[in-house]
Amino acid sequence: MKKSIAYPYIFWSIIFIVFPLLLVLYFSLSVGNGFFSFSLENYKRAIEPIYLKVIGRSISLAFISTLICLILGYPVAMILANVQAKRRNTLILLFIVPMWMNFLLRTYAWMWILGKNGLINSILNFFGFSSLSLLYNNSAVILGMVYNFLPFMVLPIYTVLTKMDKNLLEAAQDLGANKAKVFLKIIFPMSIPGVLSGITMVFMPAVSTFVISRLLGGGQYMLIGNLIEQQFLVVGDWRFGSALSIFMMIIILLSMALMNKVDEKESEVTIW
Repeated sequence: MKKSIAYPYIFWSIIFIVFPLLLVLYFSLSVGNGFFSFSLENYKRAIEPIYLKVIGRSISLAFISTLICLILGYPVAMILANVQAKRRNTLILLFIVPMWMNFLLRTYAWMWILGKNGLINSILNFFGFSSLSLLYNNSAVILGMVYNFLPFMVLPIYTVLTKMDKNLLEAAQDLGANKAKVFLKIIFPMSIPGVLSGITMVFMPAVSTFVISRLLGGGQYMLIGNLIEQQFLVVGDWRFGSALSIFMMIIILLSMALMNKVDEKESEVTIW
């Protein structure tokens, strides 16, 4: 009976996950000379310097955005975890409400804020200052990533912190540990699973995004997501686009494996 309940989910996974992945893998290996004509030519093309530069820029911006999200998100998660229960739900709701808005609209809003005639420059001009070039650069892309993906860093850390045993913190303070030592020796090590989960949840969409870089970068800073979109929708080279997709998927899987490895080591240290 239990196995039969799982059959619809297995069927769904095969049709909408496994089959599309196999189709992308097939296109990435095919060369168009026949149904069973395979080659690594598309992958060789993907590691050419011009494309490696795009991949490197994507990883670099995603890493910077993830780091900023961690620096900003951890204190926010601690604040949310330590407020009274009555106020906590209200604050979490206010924090999540922007996520209910369409992702594209949120990004367009930043174009109006950072634009040449946008909110910030209008305020500067009102006080007699000259306009700043805030849009169509790496900083604007990073800002868009941080704004859109910050909740994915905060919520996992918040969840871990709320489940932490407060008696451990009280015991450490009773034994003479100050707040800094309590944080470094107890709170942060025990929150590592939430931190790693947040890093994974931010890095994966950041490294593959194409909407943010297209709108806030103005198409001047192509990332791997933009390159894949271009190959499928503009150039029409599905084979090379599929090879880039597999390449990006490998990068994401390697980063997830690294995070899991670090998580296992931290768990062993905490248990010890």
